[in-house]
Amino acid sequence: MERMSTPGDDDVAALPDVAPRLRELRRRRGLTLEAAAQRADLSPAHLSRLETGGRQPSLPMLLGLARIYGTTVSELLGEMPPEREPVIRAGRAAPHEVDGWTYHQTGASARAMQALRVEVPYGTQRDLVRVHPGEEWLYVLTGRLRLSLGDATHELDPGDSAHFDSLTPHRISAASHGGAEFLFVHTLLQSPDPHPHHPHS
Repeated sequence: MERMSTPGDDDVAALPDVAPRLRELRRRRGLTLEAAAQRADLSPAHLSRLETGGRQPSLPMLLGLARIYGTTVSELLGEMPPEREPVIRAGRAAPHEVDGWTYHQTGASARAMQALRVEVPYGTQRDLVRVHPGEEWLYVLTGRLRLSLGDATHELDPGDSAHFDSLTPHRISAASHGGAEFLFVHTLLQSPDPHPHHPHS
């Protein structure tokens, strides 16, 4: 979806960090380029150019992307956010569904650590192998979860948990026909590792 430049674009163009921040926030939300573009009513090619600095977003685009990524325009522009409320009340934020997975926010947005409650239906296709910086911790609440880490596959029952480096190629899916629900915590910082993993494409 192409558009003509507007005066507001020049203001955004003066902030070179917008492009990588858009990409970081999208990845932090676990959205593919195609999924985020569809929700923002943009073409994947246009969103890709926004994330690489090839085009500058207008204010309406920033508003839409901020809503999708669960943050504010100020955060997208790199401004310091106000002090956040430490308590997340049940039902305060509406759940988000992406490719069949349902995400319930259980922590503040735009933090270095993201906490979510995730529902995974059985048979969904969102179980592609992922590799990215950071650490992940998950705790199974209901159902059975299948976790593939590198060449190993584990089946986790309620009460089981896993903690691993996100640079290890990993895949998560529901192993039980009724689906699975788990708590998920992801950090953007990589833990010290004397034998670092190498990202796979």
